[in-house]
Amino acid sequence: MGRQKKRSKEQEANRREQERDRRRREEALRRTLSDNPAKSLAGSPGRGGMGSDGRNAGRGQKPGKRRASNKVSRQVGIILCGIQLAVTLVFIAALFVLNMLPMKYLGAAAGILLVFWLIPLIGQLVSKKKAIAGKVFSIFMSVVLALGSYYIFKTNGTVEDITGGNTKVDKMVVAVLADDPAETIGDAADYSFGVQYAMKGDDVKSTVEAINKELGRNISTTEYKSLNEQAEALRDGQVQAIVYNDAYTGVLEEAYEGYSDEVKIIYSHEITSTLKNEAADVKVADDSFTVYISGIDVYGAIETNSRSDVNIIATVNPTTHQILLVTTPRDYYVEIPGISGGQKDKLTHAGIYGVDASMATLEQLYDTDIDFYARVNFTSLEQMVDALGGVDVISEQAFTTSDDSGLVMNVVQGENHFTGKQALAFSRERMNVDGGDFQRGKNQQAVITAMIKKAISPAILTGANGVLSSVSGNVDTNMSQNQIQELIKSQLSGGGAWNIKSMAAEGTGDNQECYSSPGSILYVTQPDMASITPIIEAINAVEKGETLPDSEVAQ
Repeated sequence: MGRQKKRSKEQEANRREQERDRRRREEALRRTLSDNPAKSLAGSPGRGGMGSDGRNAGRGQKPGKRRASNKVSRQVGIILCGIQLAVTLVFIAALFVLNMLPMKYLGAAAGILLVFWLIPLIGQLVSKKKAIAGKVFSIFMSVVLALGSYYIFKTNGTVEDITGGNTKVDKMVVAVLADDPAETIGDAADYSFGVQYAMKGDDVKSTVEAINKELGRNISTTEYKSLNEQAEALRDGQVQAIVYNDAYTGVLEEAYEGYSDEVKIIYSHEITSTLKNEAADVKVADDSFTVYISGIDVYGAIETNSRSDVNIIATVNPTTHQILLVTTPRDYYVEIPGISGGQKDKLTHAGIYGVDASMATLEQLYDTDIDFYARVNFTSLEQMVDALGGVDVISEQAFTTSDDSGLVMNVVQGENHFTGKQALAFSRERMNVDGGDFQRGKNQQAVITAMIKKAISPAILTGANGVLSSVSGNVDTNMSQNQIQELIKSQLSGGGAWNIKSMAAEGTGDNQECYSSPGSILYVTQPDMASITPIIEAINAVEKGETLPDSEVAQ
């Protein structure tokens, strides 16, 4: 019994000694590693170093630190996926607001974007590494979708800006001679003002009242029978200033060459009136409709009344995909319903009284109803064509443009690839082409046809933003935003080629007195009814769903 206790004490003493030796060895090893970190690379596998198999188990990082680092990386990845999801939802919402994609395309886009979100998310959740590729992909998608959302909302805003037009603006001005010392209406307070109330007389009266209010006193006025008499009185010194609608400036230029250089404008007053829109219920995706395209060159608001240099009506049948473009010479000698009282005037002068007056004039000429209008500042054509990467225009003639077109260039008979500046010069030229203004109208049709072809081709995908930038502020239409959305949605859903046929009204040159310029003999074009009749028949055929022969195919 005594010997057993003795052996037990000895064994306990040995165990304690061994434990002290083990602790001394571990302490020595820790001090060695602390003094020389490089040795950690040769340590035992259990201490994060390299084992006997030569593999690095943690690149010098302890297991706890590796786990913490991976946890932070996973959290960052999940946050990035959350941002991607938020941007994806905004993008899909933007597509809904734009309302131009058919539902099948919208659903497909949403599905693809969902997959693109799930891929990096799953990678972050299941990967035992840092999943760097997934993070980069998530950041890339977030940036792309954010930019896409911006441009979609911008597109929607532009469409909203140019659609639903229901106003027209008359810009009234006060003119004095160019060498007159007056620079403002205040300088002319004591002048005698020439006025006339025969044409747009209410606007003249409204302007006189506005001047009186601004000056705080009534100006002295002398009434004349016509605008031409006003201009003569100013030139002869009978009055020192005249009040008139700025839209008549072109008419005065026709009667008095160099008129614009002889005067200066010292005051302007805008009068806005509402247009009646009777085309709000037209189903553009199903019903045939007609659009009046009015090409103008004006500064300031696109809604400002002015002469229309381009007069094209487009009859569209969305079911048969047939478009008929009809151009009418600007000098066509016609009545302006509701304005001229049976007296004839140039078609271009109808624009002075508003786009609705031009539409009524063409409706009477072609015995048809015109549903919509699109007023286009033709100087924006240059930007639109460039945004599309240029257009391929078919010219009936070979000619060289004149200085008046804005660019001297050679045009070949047949196909020409035009930049924006070249397309604009081609559209403006009438001096160096056989047929003058008649051929200019045909050339304008050729440019519009080329633009339609490009607009329904894949080129519109890369040029859409540039086209929208040029359209904003340069186009005004009474077609509603919903109608434009439905038209685009229908085209995307159904696809298919369009048939485009161009026709032009013809006539003979003459000199006649015009309603808008009484007392002056101006150049006009007497209509050739033999050219009008087949146009009327073609319009009726398109509305009935017929396909016109000799149409160009655009796809």
